[in-house]
Amino acid sequence: MREQKVTVMNMGMGMRRRRTVRRGLTGRQLLAAQAAVVGSLAAAVFVRELPGIVRELRIYRMTGGLRAGHRYP
Repeated sequence: MREQKVTVMNMGMGMRRRRTVRRGLTGRQLLAAQAAVVGSLAAAVFVRELPGIVRELRIYRMTGGLRAGHRYP
């Protein structure tokens, strides 16, 4: 393999750059990982709060819901 002498005239001609091998995550992979973390945290909070939400819905239905009107201030 012969080396080329770089001059001002042939600086952009015929010179090939070697692509460096990048290690790690791409931007898209990082975004997908962040979405997975946020989604799992949201699911964990929802599952943890589900009994309280069901209890509140039951109380709301027992008091009449939207039909109760002025009975329960």
